[in-house]
Amino acid sequence: MLKIMLDAGHGPNTPGKRSPDNYKEFSFTSSVADHAKALLEIYENVSVYFAHSKKEDVPLKERTDKANRLKVDCYVAIHANAYGTTWTSANGIETYVYLTKPKEAVALANKVQKNLIIATGLADRGVKTADFHVLRETNMTAILTECGFYTNKSELKLIRSESYQKTCAEAIVKGIVDQYKLKKKKATTPPKKEAKPKELYKVQIGAFADEKNEERLLKELKDKGYDPVIVKDK
Repeated sequence: MLKIMLDAGHGPNTPGKRSPDNYKEFSFTSSVADHAKALLEIYENVSVYFAHSKKEDVPLKERTDKANRLKVDCYVAIHANAYGTTWTSANGIETYVYLTKPKEAVALANKVQKNLIIATGLADRGVKTADFHVLRETNMTAILTECGFYTNKSELKLIRSESYQKTCAEAIVKGIVDQYKLKKKKATTPPKKEAKPKELYKVQIGAFADEKNEERLLKELKDKGYDPVIVKDK
């Protein structure tokens, strides 16, 4: 069983983590996480957990402690980027691993970054290293991806849209699927309904006490091309 933890960066009430026109980063990251979870659950032997909560901000230590306690195999933090607090031209997508560049984390980061760039068409800022808490304090493969700048007007327009949120989720999941060679669950087909026996309709022409009359009618019907049968009532 592959255990995956998705971390929607920050929280619903985190101060400052919003665009110059007040769009919350968490509105984007939580949506991407929801779409990614639904996509991952169609694969075999996968369990998906959330590090965040939609009701309250979850401290970083609680997030990584939960991941370590559950012994997840893969930790993916989803973010949108910012450069200062005003509108800027900074743009593009980048993915981070810890300073020591763990081999599996780098491999996963490269796959996720590649798929994000292909899917979104945004500038490729590459795979980088950073001393982020969620990368440093997790005991498993961990990456953090920045899916565009919410301080860039054109990229914020994308970030706000559900179609872009789904696109990012699909790209992240594709990177995970490629890394861990996941296979989709086999489609279950409903049991076939038993075919009802065909109903037979009977036409009775006559009933006779005298067998000779019965035989005479039988002969007449056969001469006319019918295929009559005799049914004897006891």
